[in-house]
Amino acid sequence: MRSSGNIQLARELLQLKRNRNRSAMIGVLACALLFALCSSAEAQQKFPRIGFLFGFSSAVNADRIDAFRRGMRELGYSEGKNILIEYRYAEGSRERLHELATELVRLKVDLIVSGGPAVTRPAKEATRTIPIVMAQDTDPVGNGFVASLARPGGNITGLSALAPEISGKRLELLKEIVPKLGRVVIFGTSNFPGNQEMLKETELAAAALGLQMQPVEVRSPGEIEAAFRESSRTRPDAGLVLAGAVIFSQRKNIADLSLSNRLPMIFPQSEYVEDGGLMSYAPNYPDLFRRAATYVDKILKGAKPADLPVEQPTRFELVINLKSAKQIGLAIPPNVLARADRVIR
Repeated sequence: MRSSGNIQLARELLQLKRNRNRSAMIGVLACALLFALCSSAEAQQKFPRIGFLFGFSSAVNADRIDAFRRGMRELGYSEGKNILIEYRYAEGSRERLHELATELVRLKVDLIVSGGPAVTRPAKEATRTIPIVMAQDTDPVGNGFVASLARPGGNITGLSALAPEISGKRLELLKEIVPKLGRVVIFGTSNFPGNQEMLKETELAAAALGLQMQPVEVRSPGEIEAAFRESSRTRPDAGLVLAGAVIFSQRKNIADLSLSNRLPMIFPQSEYVEDGGLMSYAPNYPDLFRRAATYVDKILKGAKPADLPVEQPTRFELVINLKSAKQIGLAIPPNVLARADRVIR
């Protein structure tokens, strides 16, 4: 009996040892897992964090966001693996832009990418130390963002959408599709960044082509229909639209009014044409956003924004809406169609 009891005791001791070993092993594994998670979190925190600030929604900026991501991938960056990007969208609200810019600064991002001139200003006001890359800006020098294109001199650099030759090219295109072109109405907001310079360039180009310009101010959505009524009194042969946040937000309305007034118009962005406008000639904005990635890369590797020259557009895009041309009874010459980068049929 005593032998049997000893055997039982030995078994219980062995089982206890096994349980202790199992518990110890579980403890070791738990510690290893916790260490791995902590190390992963710590490594993730060390990734560069980019703030990307937009004035409108993600849907409006989808092609530009994709182009920027493509540019980053081409340079070896992968979101969530070696870089983090904080996207913020103001949905057309200026007040929200300032809040979001301040939020990105509070997050201590390493760099801010701004999606346009109306975005760059609140970012500039929010920080003088965090580098800011303009994905596109209508007039960086005139807006006071940089001292010069060659030597920006502060914490802002990037890409300009302003190209001196673009005004003349837009008027030339109008003259090709409207052979008897004489008077052109210009819709725009004069105090929008870059528009004063663009208006001057347009007037110089018009003088060289023997055209008369009729500028019409548009400062709010409610002024758009009145602007068309005012311009119709002088019977313009065509229209030209300048860049602007107010006008861009009303692009469908403007496109519809141009068609109902049978007024051939050329626009500063392809979104107008996608919403029914006749024609646009503009910098290839997705290409500018793709090129913005090179600035991000250089700055993350130690370059100073003050020393990185602002670059201008190298690619332009002509988009034509044939459905709209047909609606206003306009035949687009074959040689113009042949030069189009995109035709909406």
